[in-house]
Amino acid sequence: MKLYYSPGACSLSPHIVLREAGLAFDLVLASTKTKKLADGSDYLAINPKGQVPLLELDNGERLSEGPAIVQYIADQVPATHLMPAAGTMGRYRAVEWLNFVTSELHKGFSPLFSPDTPEDYKPVVRARLLARLGYVNEQLEGRQYLLGDQFSVADAYLFVVSGWGQYVGVDIGALTQLQAFRARVAARPAVQEALRAEGLLK
Repeated sequence: MKLYYSPGACSLSPHIVLREAGLAFDLVLASTKTKKLADGSDYLAINPKGQVPLLELDNGERLSEGPAIVQYIADQVPATHLMPAAGTMGRYRAVEWLNFVTSELHKGFSPLFSPDTPEDYKPVVRARLLARLGYVNEQLEGRQYLLGDQFSVADAYLFVVSGWGQYVGVDIGALTQLQAFRARVAARPAVQEALRAEGLLK
């Protein structure tokens, strides 16, 4: 398999999950700004959306959208319990969290990374994000991870997105449960490997 990624972007989530699952894959750097690959070829020819992540399967099929990709990866290795079994309430809870992270947090950060966003609108965006992250902080009370004691694909996604605040002035210092969660996830060997591979950890 090939994972098309950009360092520290949301593609870090499936990158972590691939390592947690113990699957073999190649990393392919794709610039979300220039839409070019490292060899100068056109990324848009591979993924017309021009975004990461994109997972290319061994049979040549391609899957986009992070929440779909991480579920696919988890289902390849059910014994890792990265995703609860289909049809269980745990599965729907994991999907619920993936949807929350993608719609309320991931997309919530987008205006802060866009050069077109008016400066006077950014405090509104930051306040909204802090409120959403505050909700996550409350839900983590008494839990190791989002679904309880078992690490899941939803945790990988939350870990990546909640780390973006440091780049755009969203201070999560007061969210102690979220901070503890981030430290727990950061200490996982697969996460360390992924961060190192993307040049985010020396």
